[in-house]
Amino acid sequence: MFDQARADRAVSFIRNLKHTKGEWSGQYFNLLPWEEKIIRDLFGTVREDGTRQYREAYISVARKNGKTELCGAIANYMLFADGEMGGEVYCAAGDQDQAKLVYDAARVMVEQESTLSKYSKILESTKRIIYHNRNSFLRAISSESYTKHGYNPSTAFCDELHVWPTRDLYDVLKTGMGARRQPLLISITTAGFDKHSLCYEIYQYAKKVRDGLVDDPSFYTAIFELEAEEDWKNEANWYKANPGLGVYRYLDEMQQEFKRACELPSYENTFRRLYLNQWTEQETRWIPVEKWDSCNEKLDVDALKGLLCYAGLDLSSTTDLTAFVLCFPLGESFAFIPYFFIPQDTIRQRSERDRVPYEQWARQGFVIPTPGNVVDYDFVKAKIKEVSEQYNLAEIAYDRWGATQISIQLQEDGVIVVPMGQGFASMSGPTKELEKLILGGRVIHGDNPVLRWMISNVVVKQDPAGNLKLDKGKSSDRIDGVVGMVMSLDRALRHENAPSVYSQRGVIAI
Repeated sequence: MFDQARADRAVSFIRNLKHTKGEWSGQYFNLLPWEEKIIRDLFGTVREDGTRQYREAYISVARKNGKTELCGAIANYMLFADGEMGGEVYCAAGDQDQAKLVYDAARVMVEQESTLSKYSKILESTKRIIYHNRNSFLRAISSESYTKHGYNPSTAFCDELHVWPTRDLYDVLKTGMGARRQPLLISITTAGFDKHSLCYEIYQYAKKVRDGLVDDPSFYTAIFELEAEEDWKNEANWYKANPGLGVYRYLDEMQQEFKRACELPSYENTFRRLYLNQWTEQETRWIPVEKWDSCNEKLDVDALKGLLCYAGLDLSSTTDLTAFVLCFPLGESFAFIPYFFIPQDTIRQRSERDRVPYEQWARQGFVIPTPGNVVDYDFVKAKIKEVSEQYNLAEIAYDRWGATQISIQLQEDGVIVVPMGQGFASMSGPTKELEKLILGGRVIHGDNPVLRWMISNVVVKQDPAGNLKLDKGKSSDRIDGVVGMVMSLDRALRHENAPSVYSQRGVIAI
């Protein structure tokens, strides 16, 4: 049943708090309809014994719709007005920085309200707000802490559940509520991409409860999303995932990001996940082949001799392709010359097995056979030495986990080699730069058929922050040459003799 007075009490309490950030900072909460509905549902819906009906809630909404502020306000209500003696209110997240967001919102609200400030004490060193009248506290915790056992939560907020590394903290908080008469656990999050995660498990359960497929009157669902079958390019649909659009988030900003998603294929999933609250795949196809083909300016190899260049070396296993790629900065454009190596004795077998014309490419000079049935690294080293004398080769970037021996030998020959990691931290910046260059028609590749084939194979992987890296495991076939392009471009952009895009405007954050 519904208790209007209890719903009004919760709404009234929150309306007397003030926003903490941006242009709304210092202004009283003027609850939007979706916010007020959630508060009234959670606190006004009660059981026959008068306790709250809902013990767990799953609230999912696109980013920048005010969910952190809303959680901070609800957290303060649970600390000061819920009436729970010895209450323990936890603002939990996957890492400490994220956990502090809801806590900080709650803290600033307390500091702005004289009555709450008078009856509470803030211990910033431990991220804790203490309400002495009820012997209760609110604090921030994260899954990074080594133990959470012994907690007795009356309320817990699981912020951005889609990035939690494990379910351990969630389980500890949920099971720790057993001694409370009317506990409340709120998971509030944007959609993710890991469909084997705790968040997706709860998301699926929440939808079943909402749709009447599971009977669980203690579970509350509020999901604001664009359904998979709905047109994500239709601006009218954006409001379904953004109930705060026009207030907390502005339409022109979304339109700008939408335009970027249309121009950058790798950004589409990020836009749909963060701006439209759609669960997407972590992996996505990268560059449309037609965009690659449009970079068809003729490559005059002889004209590049003696010019400054940088290289990326992607060593394969001994039986696969090895790629060595040169990158030449040419004003606003970059030219690439790739060298591919494959064992001579297995070239026909690999052509038949992979259905790739290695033999034809070898005859045309696009692939270099090496003696024997495995890649001859001495042969590769000799070719690199030859190339370094032909061009003004400044540096070679190599995968630090796969080319230790040859890098030492090259260094002994006087070639400057630089190790480069293959994770998001190292690869995201140059990967996004290469994407931008290709889409902008500022790559000169000379219609190399091996590179074209590899570009068509590339799948990129995203982390929750939108960083990219090439995913060899998910790509449909070999992408070694593209990896070499990314590494060589990274050195070209960073080298002191080439103006660094990174230093001028930073790495693109998508």
